[in-house]
Amino acid sequence: MILGSADDWTGHFKRHDERLLERICEILPDCIAAMPENPLEDDITINLIDRFHLDAVIRRLFHHWQYQFEPFGHDENGVAFSKGKIDFVVCWDQNREKYLAYEAKRLNVTTKSGSTSSLATAYVTEGLVRFVTEQYSEGLPVGCMLGYVLDGNVGSVKPKIEKAVADNSELVGLLAGPDDLPAIASATRLTSDHERENSGGNITVRHALVPCC
Repeated sequence: MILGSADDWTGHFKRHDERLLERICEILPDCIAAMPENPLEDDITINLIDRFHLDAVIRRLFHHWQYQFEPFGHDENGVAFSKGKIDFVVCWDQNREKYLAYEAKRLNVTTKSGSTSSLATAYVTEGLVRFVTEQYSEGLPVGCMLGYVLDGNVGSVKPKIEKAVADNSELVGLLAGPDDLPAIASATRLTSDHERENSGGNITVRHALVPCC
């Protein structure tokens, strides 16, 4: 839970996302270069997070970051339980309920037959939707999707992401978007607004599509 003006906190979350994304775009190429062809999503994310502590800007911006972060839910008796695992989060103080969440998905993956699969639908139905159900970022104003575009062809996958969001608009409680945001470094960016199915509150999701070759 966060206190204070929702508008103030929304801006705070967005500014931190922009600063972190600059660093991700700087760090990610070295991670990918050291990995085998067609790396798995978790392997990319582990290697990305492993390098955060080496980055002076990230160390200055954030108090803590965690791979496979488990947000807590509470039952009617106040007993805590895990709501699943978010790919990674960053926190700027010791309050574990105030975090910026990143759900990472591979895009434009080469299949065994040699063809390319965008995985745009899975990006929405297995990733974006978790912010809407409040499995991720419950009570928080902003969440983030991070697309690892393995073949580097962001231009081909971006319209497929937009179509997948539109095709699943009811599932993800779409209110607005996806709309373009200014690029940051190598990242192509989008934003979308969603109504949450349980609380009825809204969340803004920031999408970053980062080339990985």
